[in-house]
Amino acid sequence: MAGPLARLWDRGWSRPVAASLLLVLAGCTALPGSGPISGQVVAGTGSHASSPYELVKLDSDVVSVVGKQPVPGFGHVADKSVSPQLMLGVGDVVSVTIYEAADGGLFIPGGSGSRPGNFVTLPDQNVDNAGNITVPYAGAIKAAGRSIPEIQEEIVSRLSDRAIEPQVVITLKDQQSSQVSVLGEVNAPARFAINPAGDRLLDAIARAGGPKHPGHQTLVTLQRRGKEGTVSFDELVRWPPNNVYVRGGDIVVLSRDIRSFMAFGASGQQGQFEFDAESMTLAQALGKAGGLLDDRADPAYVFLYRLEDRETLNKLGHDTARFDSAEIPTIYQANLRQPSGYFLAGNFELRNGDVLYIANAPISDIAKIFGVVRTGGQAANQIKQAF
Repeated sequence: MAGPLARLWDRGWSRPVAASLLLVLAGCTALPGSGPISGQVVAGTGSHASSPYELVKLDSDVVSVVGKQPVPGFGHVADKSVSPQLMLGVGDVVSVTIYEAADGGLFIPGGSGSRPGNFVTLPDQNVDNAGNITVPYAGAIKAAGRSIPEIQEEIVSRLSDRAIEPQVVITLKDQQSSQVSVLGEVNAPARFAINPAGDRLLDAIARAGGPKHPGHQTLVTLQRRGKEGTVSFDELVRWPPNNVYVRGGDIVVLSRDIRSFMAFGASGQQGQFEFDAESMTLAQALGKAGGLLDDRADPAYVFLYRLEDRETLNKLGHDTARFDSAEIPTIYQANLRQPSGYFLAGNFELRNGDVLYIANAPISDIAKIFGVVRTGGQAANQIKQAF
């Protein structure tokens, strides 16, 4: 740079001003900073194959497609919202009571007198490994996988031609097969029998002592017959369709999930920040990171980095053919110089792992140049005076 600097000097420019102008013309790439300048981010995208990411400008259409995340649910795991009917299973213990209308029948001896309530109660028995219980004169009755009313009707049917107007009452004495396990980040992990009236997920979690951690840091996973689904505890509370009935054999696991985002550039604070609620918008994230520095930030270039799925970008009209992966590096650009920019930022939700970067305003880079030149000039004068 000695040649151009000397020519500017010969034309009457002071050496600090001449050096500053040359640095500006050089693109300021040698200046210290916390990230790329806005022009580099914008220039790094496009339709050419070498583009490393897709740039999406935040507008109302983008917010409508991306801004609000759909509430996950257990639809593919638990497809019924009605209380399930309790079914017997292997290991359950039942008591069978048989009533007859008069004495002298199959179970009531003759001469005992005809009176309402003539009955005999059989010894308690387990549903055996074959899924059966045994009733005298009725034989083996299939019990596993059937409701108590179904079993009662079959016993009555088998005894009807031998007993006097038989009626049967079955009582569940010990429930072993219809149990649910609640494990993980709960205060009292347990395995317990489901209430015959039906228990919902929140009921089961409450019976296990409730979650250890705040709701926005807790995930609830329901495992059922080889399938599973996961929602946050806050969404489970806020969205009633997620509070499904549990069934025998279900496993409910609570786990801790601390979500965070990172902020760099011209923000009041830089670093990693945890979500302090179930959801956080871009505007809230900016506030949590200390806002935009008034003397450095360019509000027109607030960038959000994330991996976005291909289908979402296709919905927004972006050509993603040049990318091979299902998740595509994407930078969302918010323009907070526009009055509507803050409304858009207030409806655009962050995701776990997002990176927020606020570019410096061009004038701040020029100020850096003059600061460097001024410092260099002072150093030169000190050296000159020393000799």
